[in-house]
Amino acid sequence: MLKVMLVDDEPYILQGLQVIIDWEGEGFEIAAVCSNGKEALRYLTENHVDLVISDIRMPEMTGLELLETVKKDKVTDAEFVLLTGYDDFAYTQKAIRYGCCDYILKPVEEEELISVLRKVSNRNQESIVLRKDREKMEDAYLARVIRHLVKGKFTGEEVDYINKHVQISGSLRFIYIELINREAGVDEEDPDDMSVIQRQLFNACREILKEYANNFTMDISYDEENYNIGFIYCETMAEMRDMNETEFLNAFIRKIELLIMKPVRMLCGQLVQNISDLALSYVTCRRLKSITGFHNTKKLYFYEETEENQGAVRGFVLCKNTIDEIIDSIVKNDPALIESGVEKLYEELRGKEGNNRAFDLNINYLLFQLIHLASELDDTVNQEEIIQYISDRASEGVFLRGSHQHLKKFALEYASYLAELRKSISHGILAEVEAEIRENFAENISLKDLGDKYHINSSYLGQIFRKKYGMSFKNYLTNYRIKEAARQIITTDEKINRIAENVGYKDSDYFIRKFIEIMGCTPSKYRKTNRGA
Repeated sequence: MLKVMLVDDEPYILQGLQVIIDWEGEGFEIAAVCSNGKEALRYLTENHVDLVISDIRMPEMTGLELLETVKKDKVTDAEFVLLTGYDDFAYTQKAIRYGCCDYILKPVEEEELISVLRKVSNRNQESIVLRKDREKMEDAYLARVIRHLVKGKFTGEEVDYINKHVQISGSLRFIYIELINREAGVDEEDPDDMSVIQRQLFNACREILKEYANNFTMDISYDEENYNIGFIYCETMAEMRDMNETEFLNAFIRKIELLIMKPVRMLCGQLVQNISDLALSYVTCRRLKSITGFHNTKKLYFYEETEENQGAVRGFVLCKNTIDEIIDSIVKNDPALIESGVEKLYEELRGKEGNNRAFDLNINYLLFQLIHLASELDDTVNQEEIIQYISDRASEGVFLRGSHQHLKKFALEYASYLAELRKSISHGILAEVEAEIRENFAENISLKDLGDKYHINSSYLGQIFRKKYGMSFKNYLTNYRIKEAARQIITTDEKINRIAENVGYKDSDYFIRKFIEIMGCTPSKYRKTNRGA
């Protein structure tokens, strides 16, 4: 219901206005009745209304003076309709210059009042649509700027934009907030379901930290199957609540879980002092993600803890020679040497004091070496892809504490993966993938499914796809879908949400955000602009 205020110094006119029509039936609620402009102004400074219907001639403050004061001081953005007589027409012209929506001649006729109310209602709906479009544009642009920052490819203008629109003070961290999927019962093979859950997680985070809503983003990574939330944390968030960092983040996790009824965890990148150094925090967050699957599940991980562990490895229980042998056997893709090396490592670890800690420290060291191994073999390899590969395998739960069989399985698969990276690009496979996208772009296509279909490692397929097209498979598919949606928007009269479904999006909000990101405007504006050309 839109709220309306009636202002007139004649009581019988106010009474008549209240009963002349069915206000609720027209979608309006009478929020206040005032007898002069000063009384109305006091109400407007403390309360919200959508429409003010005011007489022009009143004692103390006229309707015209009320309108002028409200617009000049930006007291309210309510629409104004003035009640006027025939001899007040000069005043009416002035009122329109001040931003008056319309005027009604006295005595007020039912049909004329209803006509004006419907005009105001339509303007309000148009305003809501425009505001939502603007908010979606701003969200898409902010997500793009944050992504540039964490990739270390940003301009001075983008840093200025972040400083204006994101609450940043003190030291910073980039944090991943993600579902603990194997406990949440989520089908990771259905991207549409995952995107809906991601939206729920995103909304929950913004609802809990309303004043820091812009510190969250959904579009932070180019990973093929990434449904995490990116979070720019700053020290003052905890300080203003008289908490330390760990207390604040644990409390935040509990609140999120209460809202979405699913378990989550946070992966906290390295603490940095400046927004321009956020890329370092992001990279360390990604590295942290790649090793979490090797340990018992926790709710909160800090990169600094892994750094401390690395120091402990180097100075305490590092089985360096054996780990070097395992890495060398992975490079050679020698299954027998890999299996014997893993057996040897576990045999050595059984003789160490604090066996579980020794296992953790040595596995962490091994992973950090493997992360860099692929880029040493091929400098065109995207290291983040390697981090994601390791992270995916860790997230599948194949690593259980103390199980050498799981480590063997990973090492053998990783050796095969590296061997594939050394091969030349298979243009035949890529042609098949292109055909799949053209024919089935509206379906749930994933690299994993394509890898299984064409008998090729999905991570390797992702690498060669990026080499040829300069973008990830996920981004290529998204671009194809959005371009097809743009074609349908221009050539058909179907509703936007229906077109979103046609090209593979169940979540229309997600579709609109992606459309803005790629096409530079909302779907409705794109239709209006291109059909009018």
